[in-house]
Amino acid sequence: MSASSKNASADSGDLMIDVTPIPLLQDIQDHGRVWSDLAAQYGVTNPDPPWKITLEATCDLLAGDSAVKAYGDIVPGSCALPSLERRAEEDELSETLYEDVPFPERQLLALAHSMIKRGLVDEGELARRMEEVGQRLKSV
Repeated sequence: MSASSKNASADSGDLMIDVTPIPLLQDIQDHGRVWSDLAAQYGVTNPDPPWKITLEATCDLLAGDSAVKAYGDIVPGSCALPSLERRAEEDELSETLYEDVPFPERQLLALAHSMIKRGLVDEGELARRMEEVGQRLKSV
């Protein structure tokens, strides 16, 4: 598959999805740990990771009112990441780059990918923030 994939639907029109790998996210995919492993290690029985609700809320906030409007009624620029575009990107990335990653980690990587490619977050800044969080966790 090429670095960009074209998906089209009657509702969303033509959408170009950049599936070029992002080094930080590839490293997470290759060396990160999934919730099922962490839950087993720490004896947690909840099947959902504690960050899943925050992930869903982030998707909703980025979508603004695009989650409740018809695609044609969305004013360009009125939201950071329209819900139909995010879902199309998530579907494409889940079938390509992140196909070997379980859900919901796959959804998290797809969202980070979309945000980095759209310039909503900088890859270097995300790496720094992840390092800060890792250091805080290790200090406890």
